[in-house]
Amino acid sequence: MASGEASASAPPPADRIRVVGAWAGPLEVELGAWTVPMLRAEVARRAGDVEPDRVGLIFGGRVLKDDPAGVSLQQAGLKGNAKVLSTLASPDRGKALAAEAAAAAAEEEHSNKLVRLWDAAQALSQRHSDGSLLDENFNIALEDQSGQKVMFGSADDMKALKMALMLHQKAKVLIKKNMYKEALDVLMMSEEAFALCDNKLIERVDNVPMLQLDIVWCYFMLRDVSRLEVAGARLNKARVGFELSHGKDSTRFRLLQAARHADLALYVRLELLEGVVAYYNGNTEKARGSLSSAQSKYMQLQVPDEAIAMLTDMGYDARASKRALKMTGYDIQSSVDLLCEEREKKIRRREQDIETQREIMEQRRYGKTPMNKAVDMQKLKGLTTIGFEKYLAAEALRINENDAEKALDLLTNPELNCALQSKIQSRRKRPLHVLGAGPLGAGAAAPLAAAAAGNAPPQIPDLNAAEGDNQEQLANNEEEAANNEAEALPNDAEAGANEEAVNQDQDMGDEAEEEDLIEEEAGASHAQGPVRDVAMENELANELTGDALDDYDIDVANEGQAIAEYLSLLESAAAAASSS
Repeated sequence: MASGEASASAPPPADRIRVVGAWAGPLEVELGAWTVPMLRAEVARRAGDVEPDRVGLIFGGRVLKDDPAGVSLQQAGLKGNAKVLSTLASPDRGKALAAEAAAAAAEEEHSNKLVRLWDAAQALSQRHSDGSLLDENFNIALEDQSGQKVMFGSADDMKALKMALMLHQKAKVLIKKNMYKEALDVLMMSEEAFALCDNKLIERVDNVPMLQLDIVWCYFMLRDVSRLEVAGARLNKARVGFELSHGKDSTRFRLLQAARHADLALYVRLELLEGVVAYYNGNTEKARGSLSSAQSKYMQLQVPDEAIAMLTDMGYDARASKRALKMTGYDIQSSVDLLCEEREKKIRRREQDIETQREIMEQRRYGKTPMNKAVDMQKLKGLTTIGFEKYLAAEALRINENDAEKALDLLTNPELNCALQSKIQSRRKRPLHVLGAGPLGAGAAAPLAAAAAGNAPPQIPDLNAAEGDNQEQLANNEEEAANNEAEALPNDAEAGANEEAVNQDQDMGDEAEEEDLIEEEAGASHAQGPVRDVAMENELANELTGDALDDYDIDVANEGQAIAEYLSLLESAAAAASSS
């Protein structure tokens, strides 16, 4: 018995392979357990403890590469007595190969992330444009600069616009991190999404000219002089776009912004880049004119410390105070007015966020329509206004794909109405099936707010920001919202047919049971949708700020240095020309 146990625990016999080349000799390996990196490390050790990166392995006419999945030698095709050719690169060559491999891996990772970004933006914009029952506790909507929700064209236009704006916002985050190459790739994807929108619609907003300006800014920061020609064309598009959306000399923009100069930093960057393009094209007069105009605007954005101190002494945040002063030309009273307006907007947004979350929670309790959509809350409100019980009306809308006329016909037909109530009551008598955590477990880590955009990207407040206390507030109101909704639903106190509808005046356990049963009936017959890239979707959502003025709040320190640099180059060229 002991010998049997010993034989059972004995290691499997090793296989022998032959290595030739830089190091030659037999090697005993376990083909099923050893990997290419292990073989490379062993050959490197026997070749004189050289760096493994310098060792190359070739088998059967192909290079053996390190597989991150940990593929065994056997899976790589090696067998007993296999011959492996080993090569040894010079130390410098080894480092170069390692650097090339690292660069290739980084490029592949970046390419994969771009694909994920596109897919995540597409999925989010689709769900938040077609009336789907949302998996997350926020809703992405388009807003103008006053915070009012707006509708742009068709559903396809809305979807493309939301997608383009989310990608543009992602690129702006990368620009702030000085990741200009990565930002440029995302900007190109955003431009592609904008191209799916109706041109007549998007020419009324300044998002597209901002995109053109950001693209050329990335060219400039990457010192990519080879793109001068295309840069000039993009800047022309930006200037024309700003004039269409802002009006000539920004008259329309000033009217919307109560005569404030919120767009001043945009024109500093635009005129700087126009001057740089003119300089490299040999048009020194145009370059000097553009750069001088940019310098004049730049000086207007240099806020005195005394003015900031006055506002901070009043209790305002230093960063917000500086932004307000830049946008109002250092006028203290106008700055205070702007800060008060922004504070009121944030309060209204928090209230909207709470209402949005409450509405999403209510829609989840009603379940999905046959086409996987959420119950239309506006149509539900219309039916309840004329006297129908809320939950019964919601069920009528759900099974009729939000067709209010068909739902009304059902509710006003006594036989159909009674059958519908019986159906709901019979579902409540079924055993409760525990379905698991559901989409909330895989969704956003915290409730997010309704998005903003219009002239700025659709945005969601950053819950980690100083003023972003929505998370705690939404969490505190979640139970209250659920309880309030429960009170609005039918209860057992009503006699006759209403008693059969649903008892929503019970505890949250009953609500969860009803929700599970509805989800089971409404969604079980539908095929599973595509797998969500929750991490990437959350990354996109959490980078949206909900701040309509954020796009205009540009730190122009780099612009100031560049203006001085190119004006100096022009002076030097002029001095050299006069001396000759």
